[in-house]
Amino acid sequence: MKIGIACYPTYGGSGALATELGIELAARGHEIHFITYAQPFRLTSFHEGLFFHEVEVPHYPLFEYPPYSLALTVRMHEVARQHDLDIMHAHYAIPHAEAAWVAKQMLLREDRDLRVVTTLHGTDITLVGQDPSFWSITRFSVEQSDGVTAVSEYLRDETHRAFECDKLDIRVVPNFVDPEIYKPGRDDCHLRALAPGGEKIVMHISNFRKVKRVDDVVRTFAGIRREVASRLVFIGDGPERAAATELAGNLGVLEDIVFLGKLESVAELLSCADLFLLPSEQESFGLVALEALASGVPVVGTGGSGLAEVVDHGVTGFLHPVGAVDEMADSGVRLLTDPDRWASFGRAARSAAVERYSAELIVPMYESLYEEILDGPAR
Repeated sequence: MKIGIACYPTYGGSGALATELGIELAARGHEIHFITYAQPFRLTSFHEGLFFHEVEVPHYPLFEYPPYSLALTVRMHEVARQHDLDIMHAHYAIPHAEAAWVAKQMLLREDRDLRVVTTLHGTDITLVGQDPSFWSITRFSVEQSDGVTAVSEYLRDETHRAFECDKLDIRVVPNFVDPEIYKPGRDDCHLRALAPGGEKIVMHISNFRKVKRVDDVVRTFAGIRREVASRLVFIGDGPERAAATELAGNLGVLEDIVFLGKLESVAELLSCADLFLLPSEQESFGLVALEALASGVPVVGTGGSGLAEVVDHGVTGFLHPVGAVDEMADSGVRLLTDPDRWASFGRAARSAAVERYSAELIVPMYESLYEEILDGPAR
């Protein structure tokens, strides 16, 4: 199959999943065309059968806000025509699903049929899509797609509720992980640099948006640090970093925190971690938590959303209510001070990731969906 993939190329779960999916599909013999405004951050080397098409946005004085969605639509149309694409896979509803639908209509005028698959990832539904400015176009774009997937049951149900579309068929296809890349082992994880005194390593990876509650990461770590010699490793960057730094200073743990910024590859660092913290307001899935589990690292985070489908409470990690930093710190201490329990959780985490979420299990689900849509009637 010839498949276009439209996604955000920046640091975040939707872009990471879209890129990894494209790489896996190309390895399976499909022709993959990424269409976005910059090279996806996880697309770092050449892959046979995989191509990147940059969306260039004109900056005319007339436009106070450059019309990216229109430029994206035109680029989708061009690539679909030039390479005779079968499927356009839009990751994140806005603007990718909307742009794909318009490109499809343009191609229909030329007697070409492009099928559109939309994958919902999280804040495109739970935050952006529910803004009154985008609600109707988000609902329309999702409903007009030839196929729709969501990365968790939580997100599927939230989409049905928020957009009043209970009859819309949304297939749950969870995120996946390559267990050959994300795996336990500390041979080359820079352990001496991160914990020169042999401290336990607590880790958090995100885009530092408010929904990630980075302040709770710092507060939870401060509670752990009072009981266990440990260091907090932050990977990523974003609007909440400055506030997190200030809070760490006020709590007296700033010297025990390492800020590594945005990194293209985190697998070798995750294999260093003893504990992963993800105390988000909500997670539609929690791809980075899955990568931690595959690395044999227990996760402490918040329940009540998609993360509860990934982390088995009391088996591969602990889940607590949003904002319950004392409870999360206590869970972290319990794991870090009990080697047998920590080892048991780590083994269970690795097993769950491999047995439920490995790429070889999940990617064929997308291939089956593509084939089903191509064999079905046009919408």
